[in-house]
Amino acid sequence: MRIHIRAVMLLALAWLVPMSADALNSRQRSKLEEIQNAYAAAIRWGDFESAWQLVDPEYRAEQPMTDLEFGRYEQVQVSGYRDINVSADPDGTMVRNIELRVINKHTMAERTLRYRERWKWDAEAKRWWLVVGLPDLWQGQ
Repeated sequence: MRIHIRAVMLLALAWLVPMSADALNSRQRSKLEEIQNAYAAAIRWGDFESAWQLVDPEYRAEQPMTDLEFGRYEQVQVSGYRDINVSADPDGTMVRNIELRVINKHTMAERTLRYRERWKWDAEAKRWWLVVGLPDLWQGQ
């Protein structure tokens, strides 16, 4: 019983002590993985409006999407979304290169394209934001 009380007290003390920088980085990495998984799922399922909500609010305000632009995304189906590599810029922005496979619903033609995601940590909101818009699925056309 005495050991149990000590364990509870140590856990309580650990909770009160501020987190170290390494723990914060670990938490940020965890949040980045979580948000990237949510974004990838939205793109794979064709839920571009939900994916748009993960884009930095400043970017969304400066470059709003129109109904016509969202409508273009309804003409395609994403059949593949694969991480190629991840890197960090000196400013802390995380860069993830993605390979997308896209099917045009009208022609049923599939093509592969590359997309570069850039994720920025927002210390105030304690979350990551995509600082580029949605992928341009019509590049080179």
